[in-house]
Amino acid sequence: MITPPVAHVPRGIRLNNPGNVRRVDGLIWKGQEQTQDDPDFVQFVTPEYGIRAICRIMRSYKREGLNTISQAIGRWAPQSENNTSAYISEVCSSCQLGANDPVDFDQIMPQLIKAIIFQENGQQPYSDDTITKGISLASS
Repeated sequence: MITPPVAHVPRGIRLNNPGNVRRVDGLIWKGQEQTQDDPDFVQFVTPEYGIRAICRIMRSYKREGLNTISQAIGRWAPQSENNTSAYISEVCSSCQLGANDPVDFDQIMPQLIKAIIFQENGQQPYSDDTITKGISLASS
């Protein structure tokens, strides 16, 4: 397989941050690179830690009472930065749910994470094993 030049690899994939989790002053993620070269997005040591961050954020939304794709993606991908309605539609299609169907995010976490990765990067290059490892890291 030929690896594309770095300039053609989406930012989220290059940074091992496939959810494009933004940097927040004072917040250090488990698995975060010691040196952060990107001014906006967290750099992780492996994609599994970036996937862990997506899972942890979705679980925090659940604790806050968000329980639909529309609510979660509305928070994750605000209209000020995204075409949120299209994002919601694509995630719903991937998860086989309606935008306002109540759901326990843990029950659809692999599909939800894959859909977010695809929406954020235009591709979802990770194996099921990588996704599963990232989700399992979210317990710690």
